Amino acid sequence: MTIAIVIVILLGYLFIATEHVTNINKSLVAMFCGTVGWVLFMCTGGTFVNAVHAEEYALFLDGAPHTIRSTQEFIASNIFMRFVGQVGSLVLYLLATMSIIEVLTNNECFFFVEKWLRRRNTASMLWLTVLITFLLSTCIDNLTVTVLMLMILRKILRNSKQRMYIGSAVVIAASCGGCWTVIGDVTGLMVWAKGAVTATNFSAALVLPALVAAAIPTALIQRQLPEYLDLDRPAYRFMGDDSLLALWQKLLLLFFGIGGLWFVPSFHRITLLPPFLGALCCLGVVWVLNEIINKSRIRTEQPQNISLGRSLQYEVLQVIMYCVGVSLCVGVLMEIGAMQAAGKWLDNNIHSIFLASAFMGVLSSVLDNIALVMAGINIYPVLESVSNQSGYMQSFVQNGQYWHLISLCGNIGGCLLPIGSVAGFALMRAERVTVWWYLRRISLFAFIGWAASVGTYFLVDYFLR
Repeated sequence: MTIAIVIVILLGYLFIATEHVTNINKSLVAMFCGTVGWVLFMCTGGTFVNAVHAEEYALFLDGAPHTIRSTQEFIASNIFMRFVGQVGSLVLYLLATMSIIEVLTNNECFFFVEKWLRRRNTASMLWLTVLITFLLSTCIDNLTVTVLMLMILRKILRNSKQRMYIGSAVVIAASCGGCWTVIGDVTGLMVWAKGAVTATNFSAALVLPALVAAAIPTALIQRQLPEYLDLDRPAYRFMGDDSLLALWQKLLLLFFGIGGLWFVPSFHRITLLPPFLGALCCLGVVWVLNEIINKSRIRTEQPQNISLGRSLQYEVLQVIMYCVGVSLCVGVLMEIGAMQAAGKWLDNNIHSIFLASAFMGVLSSVLDNIALVMAGINIYPVLESVSNQSGYMQSFVQNGQYWHLISLCGNIGGCLLPIGSVAGFALMRAERVTVWWYLRRISLFAFIGWAASVGTYFLVDYFLR
């Protein structure tokens, strides 16, 4: 049965990596494989339970006779529900942050971005676009930031080729900005939730490599564009519309929304409560402010402006369902011992953090980086720091090199091809970017930035230690 479960999930990962060819939604594939994997595990779970959870199972029976039904009840209540709790925390966090950003965008709190970016000079607009994307993605998920910036670029730029190049820079900047904070991307959140890193150390170690990984491709992409861009004529809004919020109201919502997300790590450190509770608290504050500020519009039943449309909600919900499916796949692989076996193979055959991270970076360009990082962080446990441990084993202690590199390489390596991240898929759909076009014109730039960022990380790590 172990072989059957592994084959089902590997086939699922194959379909996930080839979504752009098969047009089969990867969220559907992940959910199906995760469900089938746990059903197969339940059918023959007795062997795994006796091998891995013998003591817990004995306490669960408490002298009662062993039956197939009792084994199934133990798996359902003591094993499966533990993974459901972990997945539920992730889903609640993503739903809370998605709702916060939706409130902010519906109230046009990002109004300043389009005004700032509307400029003909290529260097000025490109670098400002990358900087804003990088900063927003430190606390907002990459997909939302990418869709927001691509929507703004479509309003500003008339030339589709120029939008493709600058949109590629947006995808890279969003991935780089999200990789150096524990709340900027799902992968960082997972590493943090596992207890493998602390928020401050994680950011200090990765902020400079992330900046390097964003800056180098941006400079190279700038060389592919003309000196001046083809701007579209702006569509001016009727300024007499009194249903729009005042500037101070938008800034107030933006302050509490973005500031609340930045406070989540501190909330977790102070209270020891899970991060999703801090995000829900922030959502509550933002919603209350939204109700107060829009009181007159709500009373008169005037519809609020929906800046990003329903398509973004659908995209983010798909990402959430994809995370759930991948989490179920990884959970069942852990229970059958496949992840532990993969860890032993890496120890015996590679035994190098640098080579392992390089392999993961390349693999994440084909396989979605969420699935790769989620699998990678569960191969090894977080070890206790002991002075007599080898340098290799020290990489797996809290704040060790392995946890930093898997997030850095998973995110930035996912930019080598557009199919390696949800942000890349958003670019493919919005601007009809093909894998072949991206491979010929952007992949080398992303690879140079990734290689430079890894080198920068080791230099920073050397000086910090």
